[in-house]
Amino acid sequence: MSAPGREVAIVAFAQSDHRRRTDDLSEVEMVMPVLHEVLRRTGLKTSDIGFTCSGSSDYLAGRAFSFTMALDGVGAWPPISESHVEMDGAWALYEAWVKLLTGEADTALVYSYGKSSPGSVRDVLTRQLDPYYLAPLWPDSVALAALQAQALVDAGDTDEAALAEIAARRRAAATANPYAQVTGARPQGDHVVAPLRTGDCPPIGDGAAAVILAAGDLARELCARPAWIRGMDHRIEAHSLGVRDLTDSPSTRLAAERAGAFERPVDTAELHAPFTSQEVVLAKALGLGEDVRINPSGGALAANPVMAAGLLRLGEAAARIHRGDSDRALAHATSGPCLQQNLVAVLEGDPR
Repeated sequence: MSAPGREVAIVAFAQSDHRRRTDDLSEVEMVMPVLHEVLRRTGLKTSDIGFTCSGSSDYLAGRAFSFTMALDGVGAWPPISESHVEMDGAWALYEAWVKLLTGEADTALVYSYGKSSPGSVRDVLTRQLDPYYLAPLWPDSVALAALQAQALVDAGDTDEAALAEIAARRRAAATANPYAQVTGARPQGDHVVAPLRTGDCPPIGDGAAAVILAAGDLARELCARPAWIRGMDHRIEAHSLGVRDLTDSPSTRLAAERAGAFERPVDTAELHAPFTSQEVVLAKALGLGEDVRINPSGGALAANPVMAAGLLRLGEAAARIHRGDSDRALAHATSGPCLQQNLVAVLEGDPR
């Protein structure tokens, strides 16, 4: 939906170094420096935050209500107004945005984190599938992405050479991103599941991200050039893969339309595309031309901490507006197999 009345902006963004393994850190130890950094960038203290919302997954952590431990990194005493979504942090940002739009708070802290290294994330993600028909077959996340990639190849929308070019561009862009896990030229490697090769797939790693939202004049006080959220929407596809056209993403297109993405051109798009083939689907659904800079941060092909990669896209888009590198940016987040759930936000900076 488009933002009604009250203006809300992302005023600060921070992230961890994204690493293949963080055996030496607990979730709290991984999140705390990011929370301290995002607060430092605004000069706010925890007591100044009106609402806190987090995104994470108990399946990754391997224990129920694992997010309550991460609250130790926030400081939940004296009691705070807090919420949690068992989703990527982009959806936590959506909840916080709505909270500020209603006037129930003037500031919000949103954070998310994921440690994929302790187990097999490909197997963990099968728990998102339909429990009666798909999950018992244990098709992992790469196999399902390969089905989507093969559908695109069969439709003539891409081929393996074109996918390799996408991988090369994203990881080349990531060389300028000091937080990226995988950067620079690297071979595509062997097929993981044809037609996807190693280079078409995201790295497995651990990481965290956080943003601060503020409303109205307060946002201008906290940030020289706030990234105003002009609209944000999220939609979901059918759960059954067999009833979907895997070469298209109507939920992304609808979310973008409701967020106002098609009203005026964007100059930057941060797309949550863990696989090269998914970038093909998203670029088509969003109508992105060659004049739009896609994933200048490297995107999820450079760092893909599960449950934080979507929030990273919003944060990276906002940071470009803060720095003056972008005037109008689109940020996208996804969850579920083959782009099942999609969120789109439109961010703008004040006129120069």
